[in-house]
Amino acid sequence: MPRILPLFIKALTDSWRSTLAWALGLTAAIMLYLPLYPSIGGNSQMQDLINALPPEMTKALNYDQIATGPGYTQATLFGLVGFLLMSMASVGWGAAAVGGDEESGLLELTLAHSVTRVQVVVERALAIIVRVAFLSVLVFVLVLLLNGPAELGIDVGHLVGAVLLFAALALLSGTAALCAGALTGRKVYAVAAGAAVAVLGYVFNAVGRQSPDVEWLLNLSPYHWAYGNSPVANGADWGAAAGLYGISAALIALGAVALQRRDVGV
Repeated sequence: MPRILPLFIKALTDSWRSTLAWALGLTAAIMLYLPLYPSIGGNSQMQDLINALPPEMTKALNYDQIATGPGYTQATLFGLVGFLLMSMASVGWGAAAVGGDEESGLLELTLAHSVTRVQVVVERALAIIVRVAFLSVLVFVLVLLLNGPAELGIDVGHLVGAVLLFAALALLSGTAALCAGALTGRKVYAVAAGAAVAVLGYVFNAVGRQSPDVEWLLNLSPYHWAYGNSPVANGADWGAAAGLYGISAALIALGAVALQRRDVGV
């Protein structure tokens, strides 16, 4: 193993194919959705179609925002397809980092090579951060390149903030999966924890937007913390960004402590 960050480097090299696959998936989604905007943005027929949909569905899918370029990008890419792909990638990486390795018996073999349990969690968390950052930068570059040709009219500063929140939301699901894997040693629980963060966050946001009687659900939704301000259109809520990254850091620390204190078995 390399002497400097050996587990981090191995995690990156072992997962380059999956990282490339997710990058291609995000690229395909961006190239599919964003160039369509000029044909539907400001189109009265499209607006009539949106108005004909049930208001509950429109709010749940954030389609009430798609009349503008930034709103369309927020709703279709950052809020739906991109969110789904990034969450799936991050949860998969987080679940495999500790829980998956322990179930397969590889974690015991890794620990036999003079590495600490804290080192396992921290370096593999760092690998997840780098992969999420790579995909997020890719999204930023592609949206920026299409901003003019697709007539999106997105402010570059707002796009930077939106991408940072996009990454923070994905990272939260990944670190939740990593932490659950470190706590339980089981991949299935890790996947469940990471998916719950993403799915419940989305559901709480969708339901909470339906009526003032259930608006309190928005306070429980990381998805709403990130996107409630429509960052592509209005700029990032930097307090929400700091909170999301802070929770991810706490989950990594909790996972490190948990793995340090419990027995590791197959």
